[in-house]
This record gives sequence, structure tokens and C-alpha cells, in this order.
Amino acid sequence: MRKLLVFPLVALLCCHSLTSPAQTRKLKIYISADMEGVVGVVTADQLGPQGFEYNRFREFMTEEVKAATEAAFEAGATEVVISDSHGNGENLLIEKLPRNVTVVRSWPRPLMMMQGIDETFDGVIFIGYHASTNNVAGVRAHTISSARLADVRLNGTSMPEAGINAAIAGYFNVPVIMISGDDVIVKEATDLLGNIEGATVKWAVSFHAAKTVTPEIAYELIRQKTRKAIARIKEFKPYKIAQPVQLDVRFKAYRPAELLAYLPIVERTDSHSIRFRGRDIIEVSKFLEFITNYEPSLEP
Repeated sequence: MRKLLVFPLVALLCCHSLTSPAQTRKLKIYISADMEGVVGVVTADQLGPQGFEYNRFREFMTEEVKAATEAAFEAGATEVVISDSHGNGENLLIEKLPRNVTVVRSWPRPLMMMQGIDETFDGVIFIGYHASTNNVAGVRAHTISSARLADVRLNGTSMPEAGINAAIAGYFNVPVIMISGDDVIVKEATDLLGNIEGATVKWAVSFHAAKTVTPEIAYELIRQKTRKAIARIKEFKPYKIAQPVQLDVRFKAYRPAELLAYLPIVERTDSHSIRFRGRDIIEVSKFLEFITNYEPSLEP
């Protein structure tokens, strides 16, 4: 009788040892979503609540994020966190997203477009991204603020938002694995970050013009690139920058540089530019969030 009981027990233990690693392994993906790089976006008409096409294009933005999220789950992700990182941070139609995600919304945030990232994530995906402010090409090219900033540099290198955000992810040892947007940001990101997957959903003609695919083609391309990126996830390396981090910001106006230089932690390097030195990219992120969001009239 004892021998008869041994065989089922051994079979059960073997079966458990074969299946439990797959069942317990977690794969966490972080998605940071902007809007200027979304399919079809070319002007302010699509980018803010005052634009006559905004409500349609926030649907497209949501569908791009949804495509990446669903593909991530299909490829083995067990958790997805999404950062709504455009404009007021309240663009995504969250009721249309898969039910098993969490979403970061609105501002301010200490980690800006990367709020919620930490060392437990396996990879980062950028959706709807755009080129940097110092690039001569790119649809709606800017860095952080198209109205206020003319250049943002980390340790002397001009950065797109993708670079700043990749550095924040890199601080936590998390690599960027995929980006979507126009052809200019895909090239800019791959030049900076290496051979990440890129989903080009439009080709820049000028600051306010592009040749674009249709939404359904964009969604399918994002799905394909997401699945491919997760299949290659072990190949990617975190983007790390040397510490301490020197931040140089050039404003389009004169007075911000003048007033910020009143702070003892800020050096004014020319009429429109300041320099801040942070212990790490986290301090730099908080400083950037402060100088781009603080107003004396803030309430409540």
C-alpha cells in the first residue's frame, strides 16, 4: 500500500517542479505614453482639449497604449504600469484599457514621465514619443516644454525626453526595449540607447506635417514590435549616466534664468541658461519638475 502511494506523490512533485517556476516568474513592463508621436498627430488641433480633433486623437493614443499593453501580456508580462505623460496627464481613456493595469495620471510627479518606475520592472516601452527640441526635424519636436525650453543637457549631451526618461529607468537598472513615434525620434532613440525596437507610425515632413499610416496599421505595428521586444528582453541594457549629474537648461526667455540663479544651487551660465548639479538623475528629475511646474499662484 505504501509503494502505491509513493508513485502518485513523486509524479505530483515532479509536475510541481516543472510548472511552478513559470507560474511564479514575474515580468513587469512600464509604459510611458506621450501624444505628439501618436499616429496622425501633426498640430495642436490634436494635442489639447481646445483642439477640435483632440477627443478623436486621445482615442488613438489610448488604442496605441492598449495595443502595446495587450501585446505585452500576450508575450508573458504579468504586470503593466502605464504613465499618462502628455499635457495635463489626463488623456488616456482608462475605461478602454485592459482591466489588469494601473495608470499614473496628472502632475506634478517627482519622476516626471517615469513616475512609478522602480527596480522591480523588466523593461520600459515609450509610446507616442517625439524628437528633441534641438533636432532640426521631427513632428512637434521639443524637450519637456515646447513653449519654454530651448535645450536640456545631461552631462553635456542634449537630450530628447526619451533620453532623460531612459536615464531615470537606468537608475533602477531597467532597460528601454521599444519606442513608437515618428521616424526622427525612432532614429534619435536608437542612436542613443542602442538596438531597441522601433515602431515608426509616421514620417516627419516638417514641425507641423507628416506622412502617416492609418490607426489600424499603427496598432498592429506596435503589437508586433512589443512582442518582438519582450522576446529579446534579455538583450537590452539599462541606459546609465555618470554621477553626479550635470543638468544644463536653456530657456527661450530671459527671466527664468535670471530668477533661478538667485538660488544658491543654481549657476547661470549665460543670459538664457542655468546649470544644476544633482547627486543622481532622481535629484535632476525633481529639479526639472520644479522649474517647469512651479508658479506662485498654485492652489490649493
